[in-house]
Amino acid sequence: MQYRRLGNAGMKVSAVSLGGWINFGEDRMAGERARDIVKRAYDLGINFFDLADAYAKGEAEKQMGAVLQQFPRHTLVISSKLFWPMSDDVNDRGLSRKHIMESIDKSLQRLGADYVDIYFCHRPDPETPIEETARAMNDLIQQGKVLYWGTSMWNAAQITEAYEVCERYGLHKPTVEQPEYSMLRRDRVEPQILPAAEPRGIGLVVWSPLAQGMLTGKYDDGIPEESRFAKEEWVKDRFFSEDNVEKVRRLKPIADELGITRAQLALAWVLRQDGVSSVITGATKVSHVEDNAGAAEVELTDDVIEEIEEILGNEPATEAD
Repeated sequence: MQYRRLGNAGMKVSAVSLGGWINFGEDRMAGERARDIVKRAYDLGINFFDLADAYAKGEAEKQMGAVLQQFPRHTLVISSKLFWPMSDDVNDRGLSRKHIMESIDKSLQRLGADYVDIYFCHRPDPETPIEETARAMNDLIQQGKVLYWGTSMWNAAQITEAYEVCERYGLHKPTVEQPEYSMLRRDRVEPQILPAAEPRGIGLVVWSPLAQGMLTGKYDDGIPEESRFAKEEWVKDRFFSEDNVEKVRRLKPIADELGITRAQLALAWVLRQDGVSSVITGATKVSHVEDNAGAAEVELTDDVIEEIEEILGNEPATEAD
């Protein structure tokens, strides 16, 4: 496994990480299978495990946290997030000081941990001043409940404002942004997020680097009945098109020539960016973890990247939806 600094921070995260968004939670995955997946990830050198309170309404934190407790805490980088409503209560949502202070304690209890390494603001909150959010995050760091804080799906102006507010008032600055980034969703990160983050020492840990499985080749011949695209219309609408299918098919000879899978090729392509600290992957099988982890050792030459770019074409530099 390869390890990279989290932006300019001293802490290092595995280049490939394991997330709990889609698959974790007792109603989504049997406990034994979850244990096998997390344990195999750890054995392969993955040290970064990404969660959020909203994932399965807290159940993902509970399930993955129960497995992670068997490993020495200092060998783990555990993250969680807050923003989305966790109940019908008017204050049980957003990035207010009240919600931040209450949410971290609930997440720590579910995880069975004394602290999280990274605490993300899962989305920007238009109803809360960034200074209020930044001061609350700073206080959590002072209390030892959080080591680093970051943002997720914030735009360049919001990231810049948060950084400058912290600089102005002597607060702990955001260290990491978690955007969506893949071969098929690059128009937001490359022209906007990276230029805002890199000069400020903010690392990127990206989600959906496989475009919800589109880049694995699983959909080359249509949509299998039990696949995610068959079950979730919104995911299919985002990624499934004849143009994308053709792009993914044309990537196969490149991966074959390198002796790797298309999933590994797609992850390695994201990791080619110096500003990317880690790619967050999902898994429903141990074999998925093993395949994804192998991408950390793949290095793409300039010629290969040029071939890939020719297939992908130029993406418009516009804000993603």
